[in-house]
Amino acid sequence: MVMKFASTDRYIVADDLRVAVNAAVTLQRPLLVKGEPGTGKTELARQVAQSLNMPLIEWHVKSTTKAQQGLYEYDAVSRLRDSQLGDARVHEVRNYIRKGKLWQAFEAPERVVLLIDEIDKADIEFPNDLLQELDRMEFHVYETGDTVKAALRPVVIITSNNEKELPDAFLRRCFFHYIRFPDVEVLAAIVRVHFPDIKESLLTTALTQFFEIRETPGLKKKPSTSEVLDWLKLLLAEDLGPEVLRRDGKTALPKLYGALLKNEQDVQLFERLAFMARSGR
Repeated sequence: MVMKFASTDRYIVADDLRVAVNAAVTLQRPLLVKGEPGTGKTELARQVAQSLNMPLIEWHVKSTTKAQQGLYEYDAVSRLRDSQLGDARVHEVRNYIRKGKLWQAFEAPERVVLLIDEIDKADIEFPNDLLQELDRMEFHVYETGDTVKAALRPVVIITSNNEKELPDAFLRRCFFHYIRFPDVEVLAAIVRVHFPDIKESLLTTALTQFFEIRETPGLKKKPSTSEVLDWLKLLLAEDLGPEVLRRDGKTALPKLYGALLKNEQDVQLFERLAFMARSGR
């Protein structure tokens, strides 16, 4: 029986995302997931691994990350130092090869989920440099003459925050999905998973205010799913009721707004709205 990815009692997944994950697994193509920061792209890989009962290997990309590091790195400096010290290890170059995340995934004894997280943080050539390796599921180790080939093709999930465009040649090799921000019903279901004892009156009032904030014209950074969960955690910890959250137009900033608004421009925007409301403009 083929295992399929689906929602669990601890993770709510939209139907279109569930279909995308299962399609990528069936096609044996990398799943490229885009969406706003905080919409659960990284968590998706963890949940896929858990749902499919596969180990997870995570490669978190930084601005300085090179594609070669995902394959392997040859530590020539250590080899030179050991040669000066007369260490016998220098005669075997394999002692100085450090395996990258792709190598670990390729040689795993069972099928794994490989997460390549925030690929758009790296140099624009980064995706192109992985084209052949992800397509053929093999690469050559020049220092040893070995070829590393995946015994079991991993489930590859690649995330992007859309900070830069990815090359067309790379996109052609992926199954693409954009995670849309959840609507109020789905977001309420997500909240109930994290806070099963939350009162419906608080949940309704909080989410109404949250979506009002997200839809405020001129907002520089819209609050995300992870931020509304942080906000609700604080509201519950402070034992605040729905009546405290309701705004009368004179207090435009929401309670505990620091969990939702993450830059001074957005705070000033709500302060201006409050001033305009008080002035009757």
